[in-house]
Amino acid sequence: MDDSAGKRTPSSSDIAGREFLAFKLGKEEYGIDILKVQEIRGYEAVTRIASAPEFIKGVINLRGIIIPVVDMRIKFNLGEPVYDDFTVVIILNINGRVVGMVVDSVSDVTTLMPEQVKPAPEMGTAFSTEYVVGLGTIDERMLILVDIDKLMSSAEMGLIEAAQG
Repeated sequence: MDDSAGKRTPSSSDIAGREFLAFKLGKEEYGIDILKVQEIRGYEAVTRIASAPEFIKGVINLRGIIIPVVDMRIKFNLGEPVYDDFTVVIILNINGRVVGMVVDSVSDVTTLMPEQVKPAPEMGTAFSTEYVVGLGTIDERMLILVDIDKLMSSAEMGLIEAAQG
């Protein structure tokens, strides 16, 4: 029986055939839907906002738009972030809001086919499994596929109002 009337998470068949931007945080490689990515920029100094959570590095002025910047290493307790020439800010467009996400580096854009996407097992990863939509396998590589909409609009992030639906 299909429960399409209620809320549902994307299945591996929804994900398959789509393009993902692969990026690194620590030793792990993650993937997000390329359609959510507006641009990729080198890391630059941000303006710190008083009393913001530690994982919100601050804000940057992107062509006249002030956008919040989230450091994913801090958010997921992946050790002290190091900012170097490889550090980038992925500019995302989530439900009409623009948000920056600091990651260690960007790898490539890859298309995943149905047979390359496996359901995510329940495990103690840095990401809560509620934000993981599956695991993409490309030869020996494994991408942790993240529902970036759900993650960025989660209550703890407090950046984007959750879509009413």
